[in-house]
Amino acid sequence: MFLSKLFSKKKKSVQTSPVKTTFNRAKEHLSVRKGELGEYKISIQLSQLSKEYRVLNDILLPNPKAKSGYSQIDHVVLSPYGIFVIETKNFQGTIYGSPQYKQWLVNGKFKFMNPFVQNYGHIACIKKLVGPKLKDVFISIVSFTKRCTFKTDLSYRKIQSSELIIYDVELTETIKRKEAVIKLKNPMPLMSKDEIEECYSLIAQANIIEEKIRLHIDTLKSKD
Repeated sequence: MFLSKLFSKKKKSVQTSPVKTTFNRAKEHLSVRKGELGEYKISIQLSQLSKEYRVLNDILLPNPKAKSGYSQIDHVVLSPYGIFVIETKNFQGTIYGSPQYKQWLVNGKFKFMNPFVQNYGHIACIKKLVGPKLKDVFISIVSFTKRCTFKTDLSYRKIQSSELIIYDVELTETIKRKEAVIKLKNPMPLMSKDEIEECYSLIAQANIIEEKIRLHIDTLKSKD
């Protein structure tokens, strides 16, 4: 009930002054820098996983269903017991959200897209690359910094879920815990070493590295 009231609040229109616009741009730039730092911290964590894992960072794939025409994926971890698709968020404050809302809130004010809807699009994009055989091995993870507190659906914090909200410092531990849960149901690996390597190659080859396209996507995101 509380979340319903919170999400139904109407936002009052406010005229923006040139000074405030400049300030907002500075904040956006700072936010981008923090975002890059957050993704780098995650990349360092993932680089410490054992050799049986394969990790891809900052992937850009064609996606005709996306507004920009592309899916920008922060991190993908290929494991014998699943494919972990990780979206990183670098907000500060209280996060409000649940599955039925397309938009979530930070501190009850700032709106952002439901990150699991966002990650659903990323996963669909990867599924097209790797084929139907591996369609049921995906785990969607959204990582926030410790500067956040969660007022979200409780299921997102239960390790049995295929959609998990975590703090960035919990990432590698969460992957290990999730694998342990999967192993209870599936003692044999869901992906062979060859399948992991094949998936890695397919995603890496499809990854767009052209600087012009990436800059264009960054520009579109900054306008949202």
